[in-house]
Amino acid sequence: MGVVIGIDVGGSTTKIVGFKEENGEKKALMPLFVSANDPITSVYGAFGKFTHENGLSLKDIDKVMMTGVGATFVTKDLYDLPCSHVSEFDSIGLGGMYLSGLSECLVVSLGTGTAIVHASKEKGICYLGGTGVGGGTLMGLSKLLLKADNIDHIVEMADEGALSNIDLCIGDIAAQRSMGRMPADLTASNFGNVSDLATKSDIARGILNLVFETVGMVAIFAARSRGVRDVVLTGNLTQLAFCRQKAEYFNGLEEAYGVHFLIPDLAQFSTVIGTALQG
Repeated sequence: MGVVIGIDVGGSTTKIVGFKEENGEKKALMPLFVSANDPITSVYGAFGKFTHENGLSLKDIDKVMMTGVGATFVTKDLYDLPCSHVSEFDSIGLGGMYLSGLSECLVVSLGTGTAIVHASKEKGICYLGGTGVGGGTLMGLSKLLLKADNIDHIVEMADEGALSNIDLCIGDIAAQRSMGRMPADLTASNFGNVSDLATKSDIARGILNLVFETVGMVAIFAARSRGVRDVVLTGNLTQLAFCRQKAEYFNGLEEAYGVHFLIPDLAQFSTVIGTALQG
């Protein structure tokens, strides 16, 4: 059996991965991504770079599986290779299960917005919805409030910030330092306690907290509706140190609401991996 290629075409980034069968098992070739504003340019650029780096020729490839908003612009077979379009939500769910090793979980894809999928080997894949809060929110608010549009600079600023100058916490308004299972440092209101002395670093930290807490809470509601405890975080935002450290944004939610958040290796490539697995 030859290689099955998966391609996830986003608005500005295209991700690609390949699977080949060895001894009855699918083995993944290391995924990569390329950036380009034009989806067709991005697809062909990613395909060329991937085949070159993995020493593949066209005859080594059986089929190409595609997903993502930009995939709709690809209307012809790629270099005469059979090309199929698949559901992005199915890809999100399959990729999350594959990377986490779980047979059932909630998979959260943190991209420009956030999509949430219930994935189960027994029950199948079900798209539950999502939120418009995501990477686009982070970049848009940073541009408005910080005049910054470089993610590395934003995260660097946030590193020095203090949430106490931005957010209102349970401990700020409760007579006791906690309310039941909710710890005192859990957010009662994002940007509900902005100090006159708040710095750009404080604001950057507040923006990051707003995005990740919103995603975390929406995921918790979805997990409860499906009776699922494991929440697998995937997508580009998982690569931010603030997300990967988990402690500040997710550990408190885990303790308060009885869920378990995990970020698997290659989480940013989860959707494209799920795409290739459908070939």
